[in-house]
Amino acid sequence: MKKAYLQLHISIFLWGFTGILGRAIDLNEVMLVWYRLVITVAVLIGMALVRKNIQKVSFNELLRISYVGLPIALHWVCFYGAIKYSNVSVGLSCLATVAVFTSFLEPAMTGRKIHLGELFLALFSAAGMYIIFEFSPQFYRTGIILGLCAAFFGSYFSILNKKRAQHHNSPTITLYELSSALLFLTIIMPLYLYFFPQSKILPDNKDWLLLFVFSIFCTVIPFDLSIKALKKLSVYATSLSINLEPVYGIILAFIFFGEQHELNGGFYIGTAMILIAVMVYMFLKHKAEITKIIRR
Repeated sequence: MKKAYLQLHISIFLWGFTGILGRAIDLNEVMLVWYRLVITVAVLIGMALVRKNIQKVSFNELLRISYVGLPIALHWVCFYGAIKYSNVSVGLSCLATVAVFTSFLEPAMTGRKIHLGELFLALFSAAGMYIIFEFSPQFYRTGIILGLCAAFFGSYFSILNKKRAQHHNSPTITLYELSSALLFLTIIMPLYLYFFPQSKILPDNKDWLLLFVFSIFCTVIPFDLSIKALKKLSVYATSLSINLEPVYGIILAFIFFGEQHELNGGFYIGTAMILIAVMVYMFLKHKAEITKIIRR
């Protein structure tokens, strides 16, 4: 059990670096995500050939899995756009609202009732987000909006993945979803570059190095560690621990970029409110699951 917790927290700590690398790589958000997907998918295909752990799926099921790649691509583009237009700390504080969006989206997509406690926490978290938005500099507000869009798409594809995960293993789902995300971005890339010409399309040597670190150490390795940890830990323990990612990321942003000098009291108050809401939300989910088990 201790080894599983260690594996999980190493993976979360590595994910905390995604915002740091996203800011350090000198490419805009769309190009950054495209190159990340190219490298990540290539590595996943190599791993699949060695491990031979990809399951065969029907064409209809392949379409269902591949569809999830669309919100994944939009989630990543919006998240790194949030970082580029504001900073790592603000982007991660917005990302922490995933649980808030889930409290609304999950009932809408699965048919379950909205609980009053979840509604209150969503409003409490929204108030925290409003404080961050209201007290942020004007030029950060585009980043905040993109960060909230990233949280929405993050919640959406997570809910979609719950059903897919019941029928297929994680390597199969991840490979097909990220491959479809790469295909989606590749298809729209010419149109994107036509309307939004970029002065820099090809990464330089520094960017290539960071992209490889990004794809391997912040995507492939933590994914593998988290899957191993999930075999030993409960879903609740895993979900609660993953909520530490914004905390790790913000601390790292303070260390590497000194972002504490760019932030004001409104950011800290708003972020604290969001994190409190997320933790209480996870506690309520855990309590509900325990109640179901007892009733059985």
